[in-house]
Amino acid sequence: MLNELASPYGDCDQKLASYFLQALFCKATDSGQRCFKTLATVAEKSHSFDSARKLILKFQEVSPWTTFGHVASNGAILEALDGESKLHIIDISNTFCTQWPTLLEALATRNDETPRLKLTVVVTAGIVKSVMKEIGELTKEGLGVREDEAVAINCVGALRRVEVDERSSVIQLLRSLSPRVVTVVEEEADFSSSRYDFVRCFEECLRFYTLYFEMLEESFVPTSNERLMLERESSRNIVRVLACDEENGGARVDDVVDDVRALLKRYKSGWALVLAQGDNHESGIYLTWKEEPVVWASAWKP
Repeated sequence: MLNELASPYGDCDQKLASYFLQALFCKATDSGQRCFKTLATVAEKSHSFDSARKLILKFQEVSPWTTFGHVASNGAILEALDGESKLHIIDISNTFCTQWPTLLEALATRNDETPRLKLTVVVTAGIVKSVMKEIGELTKEGLGVREDEAVAINCVGALRRVEVDERSSVIQLLRSLSPRVVTVVEEEADFSSSRYDFVRCFEECLRFYTLYFEMLEESFVPTSNERLMLERESSRNIVRVLACDEENGGARVDDVVDDVRALLKRYKSGWALVLAQGDNHESGIYLTWKEEPVVWASAWKP
């Protein structure tokens, strides 16, 4: 019955059925790693930096899914580095630098003297590469961090790609860089139970990607190439999650909340901002789509 429903070219339910059936087949046949690497290799060959950046920018036009984290992080970084003359931002993300134009503009138009800014981008966009290996090689010397620089570390979608048992080591490594603030943005989905509770992981994966596909359907026209590319990326992630064997006090975010609320006014109804733990939002803020949390942003001051 699911085979009859499934189609990568149908409506949301048909596409989800197709992608989840593919992942379940890979799980049953123990071919997940091989399938994922094949899909990833094909995607990497057909994508370039320019095409990926254009896709991200188009996505930002129609949905706050990624811009939410950019605005929240930029606000926290500006607050933490306020008054400093030498800034160093270490960007660990796959955003292709689309986050930084608004921050640069804010720095250039501040009332005080424009600070000197160094931006170091740690490339983690490779689909197959080990993020832990890339992050694990970071040192003050390797990143060119100087004693007179105020450091901010920006992590967008990076920690989630690190194995759960390795995340504490990554946090300690980031702490060794003596940052003034660490901003973290992650999609609100917990797939960490895949090793020991497949059913729970499957249910979470289905919940999250159902929301994501519905959002894409309402944000893009049916014939959109960008929508198709984002859906195919999701299909790879579903295989990775289901068929491949493979988190200190928050900063003040009052100004950030105002910025994010202003941002959401640009988009269709259905999007909202929710403060974590009611009025005590030290643990972060959430972007919600139709009352369901989809992206989480937080800022830590070590």
